[in-house]
Amino acid sequence: MAEIPATSQLKRRIRSFVRREGRLTPAQQRALDVLWPRYGLTPEIPLQPQAVYPGSAPLILEIGFGNGESLVQMAATYPQFNYLGIEVHRPGVGHLLLELEKRGLDNVRVYCADAVEVLETAIGAELCQRINIFFPDPWPKKRHHKRRLIQPAFVALLAEKLQPGGILHLATDWPDYARHMRAAVATCPRLVSTDVTARIPPRPQTKYERRGRRLGHPVTDLAYRRL
Repeated sequence: MAEIPATSQLKRRIRSFVRREGRLTPAQQRALDVLWPRYGLTPEIPLQPQAVYPGSAPLILEIGFGNGESLVQMAATYPQFNYLGIEVHRPGVGHLLLELEKRGLDNVRVYCADAVEVLETAIGAELCQRINIFFPDPWPKKRHHKRRLIQPAFVALLAEKLQPGGILHLATDWPDYARHMRAAVATCPRLVSTDVTARIPPRPQTKYERRGRRLGHPVTDLAYRRL
C-alpha cells in the first residue's frame, strides 16, 4: 500500500491528528496488503471518479471515518451513491477494507492520508455532493484548540470541493466544539445553514456515538448548504 510521504511540498501547518495508532491485527495487515490495490487511492494522483468507480453516481466524502462503521453502513444501504473515505490511521483503514470485502461493496474508495493534503492535491473543485465529518477529535484542552480540524481555512477548502447545493454535515458530542464549528463555518459566505433532518443518506449511529450518549454527551448535528 502507498505510504504517506515523509515530506511534502505543501506549507507546514498544525495537524489535527497525532499519528499514534494501535498495532495492526494480522487480518488488517492482510487487508492492507491484498485489498488496497482494489480500494486504495494515492493523493498524488488527481481523482477522476469515472476511472475508479464502477458506475457514475453522486460522490459522498467522509473525512476521518475511524473504523469505517458509518461509511460501510451508508454504502450498503444507499448504493445509488459513490463514497470516498479519508482516514490517517492504518488499523481503521484495514478494518474498513475487511468490511468492504465481506459485504461485497464496490462503491467505496479510500485514502490513507492527511485530509488536507488529499483535498489540496487530489480532489477537484465542486466534485462532491456531500462531505461528512462525524465526531472529529475535539481536542478539549484550550491550548489544543488550534489542532481542531474544523477551522476557517479548512471550511473554505471544503466549500470549494462541494457542488452548488451540496451539503456539509458535521457532528460532535462536545458542546464547546459545536460552538467552535458554528463560528468557523460562519466565516465562509459560500455556506448557509440548512435542515439537518433532511439529510440523505442519514447519518448512522456508530459505536463511538453510542458510547458518548451513555456517558451523557449531547450530540450536535450541523448541516450547511453550498451556495
